[in-house]
Amino acid sequence: MSTTTKNKMTRRQVLGGLGLTLAAVPLSQLLACGDKDPGTGEAGWATGGTSAMTGASAYPNPFASDSGTACKLTCEQILGPCHGTTLVRKDISEGHDGLPVRLAFRVLDESCKPVPGATVDIWHAGPEGVYSGDDMHPFCNPDNQEARAARWFRGVQTTDADGRVDFDTCFPGWYAGRATHIHFTINIAGTESVTAQLYFDDSLNDDIIGTQPLYNTRGQRDTRNTADMVVAQEQLGDFLLQARKMPDGAMLAWKTFIVRSSNGTPLCKANSKALQDLIDRGFDPNDPNGPPPAFP
Repeated sequence: MSTTTKNKMTRRQVLGGLGLTLAAVPLSQLLACGDKDPGTGEAGWATGGTSAMTGASAYPNPFASDSGTACKLTCEQILGPCHGTTLVRKDISEGHDGLPVRLAFRVLDESCKPVPGATVDIWHAGPEGVYSGDDMHPFCNPDNQEARAARWFRGVQTTDADGRVDFDTCFPGWYAGRATHIHFTINIAGTESVTAQLYFDDSLNDDIIGTQPLYNTRGQRDTRNTADMVVAQEQLGDFLLQARKMPDGAMLAWKTFIVRSSNGTPLCKANSKALQDLIDRGFDPNDPNGPPPAFP
């Protein structure tokens, strides 16, 4: 049995044992908060990783028309047990193949002013649906020595005077029991401000996972956004990335985060009720040394 197969079975067994179901929200509600059209040109999606981003210097500024952004605080989701040692770098792919993605993030305060000097740490699974690193729960990459020896798809950057950071990466792969997602945590003056997860519109996931090399060999994912067990469904739209296809076939995806002006300001929560109930009963979904996590 392959490592990938064993990985899928392990996660299905853990998640299946919970017997949890979540109500779906209308697709129209989700699309209203995201970018319905993932493409802007005739060319297909690029392959081969970040080296295929031949037009990167000409990618547009996705925040150029952001003046009307409502400055509502970004709510908190779990860190998860797959957070690990990271590296200061823009390109986090380590030469990995996959559909190239430029992730652009902007950090603003509650008055919509840019926050310079904030660190944005991101991590996500590779196209094969496995995390890298050896300092996290073994659930994240069971029996995969190549993944444990790597640090791909992990990185941290510091916001510039406009509150912006960019990462070059590959589109994340899915794994059993979770919607396709990207983790992030933002620190200001060395103190955590907010930690949560980001998602892609399901129609975009369908396109890439169903048609693109490396992704389409694994079959369709088993969990759509509307069945994800981590995010509160009524808040899912707040965490959907906007995305556009660039002329070189890469994806430009972006999100604005609104952070607290003071760590004394209570954080709003965006965990699903099922997950929050478990947390309230003492379950720690972030513990790398605990039992197999139900919500990585």
